[in-house]
Amino acid sequence: MPNTHILRIESLPVVDRGNGIRTTPLVTKEMGSKHLTTGITRFPVGAKVPMHSHNCDEQVTILEGDAEAEIEGERHRLKPYDTTLVPANKPHRFVNLGTTPLAILWIYTAAEVTRTFVETGETVAHLSERDLAGPPASEKK
Repeated sequence: MPNTHILRIESLPVVDRGNGIRTTPLVTKEMGSKHLTTGITRFPVGAKVPMHSHNCDEQVTILEGDAEAEIEGERHRLKPYDTTLVPANKPHRFVNLGTTPLAILWIYTAAEVTRTFVETGETVAHLSERDLAGPPASEKK
């Protein structure tokens, strides 16, 4: 059984996903979670992730900003507290359509999460070095 954890957002690591997109992992397998992975991802104005799917269901709740969810070719405008449920293996992505940063809370129904990029078919471990939304900010010119 995993230990109880209290997570303080200011003390958690942040992962640079490229294109200014930054993710803060919350509940992970590293802390003992067996069936859940969660986190918060922040998108600057105009940023988007590539079309992809996961090996598990994903819930996303908009915390701040205005978004578009593209799920299997359909586009949906979302505002704070709107929530999506995307089943495993369904192509999707989120885009910041607003004039302010976008923040989403995501919850996966697995401790071992993968992302498969639609464009290339490549499958990578979630939040691994290859799990990028674009070139890291440090590599942009």
